[in-house]
Amino acid sequence: MHIHTPRLRHASKRALPLATLWAALAVALPAQAQVTLDVIGPHEYDLPVGFKPFNVFVQYATFQNGARAWDGSGDNKRAAAKTRTIVGLSKYVRFWTPESNPDIGLAYEVILPEVGVSNDATNSSSSGLGDPLTGPAIWYKPTPNSTLGFQSFFQIPVGNKDVGGGDVWKNLSSLFWDVQFERFSYTADAGFVFFGESTAADARPATLFHTNHRVGYKLSASIEPFIALDYERQGSWTNRNTGVKVAASRETTAGVGVYFSYYGNQSITVRYSRGVSGEDHGLTDSFNLKYAYAW
Repeated sequence: MHIHTPRLRHASKRALPLATLWAALAVALPAQAQVTLDVIGPHEYDLPVGFKPFNVFVQYATFQNGARAWDGSGDNKRAAAKTRTIVGLSKYVRFWTPESNPDIGLAYEVILPEVGVSNDATNSSSSGLGDPLTGPAIWYKPTPNSTLGFQSFFQIPVGNKDVGGGDVWKNLSSLFWDVQFERFSYTADAGFVFFGESTAADARPATLFHTNHRVGYKLSASIEPFIALDYERQGSWTNRNTGVKVAASRETTAGVGVYFSYYGNQSITVRYSRGVSGEDHGLTDSFNLKYAYAW
């Protein structure tokens, strides 16, 4: 561990949240639930500038209950295949500031997902590695208590097909911002997922828009409960291999959670989220856990 000076210790503590980026689309499951990037938490983009290089390792665990889905009229009573999905995400991130411009922050990250899916109806299960994800982020601070940045990542189709991998390239690009007040914190993003040609569908899936918002209240320097609001929408497109038109889909989810920060270089975030509105989309019903360690 190399966090000795107060300046680096503070920088790494604030930069920990960036390590939760991209978990939502690190795997591509056949029946999508959970909104893109819904894993972000308070302080996700509360990032420093002018710091010495450091590293972050993150381990995630997400449990999704797939018993319900939204139909085309927005009713969530439609029964879906009774599946349970557990996703583990192992991530390494490198943070640094360019010597030529210390007012800019940079990061590069690599994510490896581990996926397990069980189906109660068929009494079957599948597991394996999903498609890895990698790419950079850049940001600056318009004011001392705010952050504005951009991120662009590629998802590489080399994962296990049994858990939705190995089909299509993706690019995830978004703007992100953060504002910190004395007690309240607000962090958010808005962006798009662009798809390459799908080998399974002989088509290019429609572009997906997403936006994620977190509002936290600081009970102390170490404990911060928060509320979450997420939304995504994907346009309709046609699977040319089957001739079936894939309907446009959307979902809005709401959630509650708590962010814990301790020792200056570690954090744990827990959150529960559930879909509140949607059409032709899996119903989100998930519990999420994240542990991050910086050095």
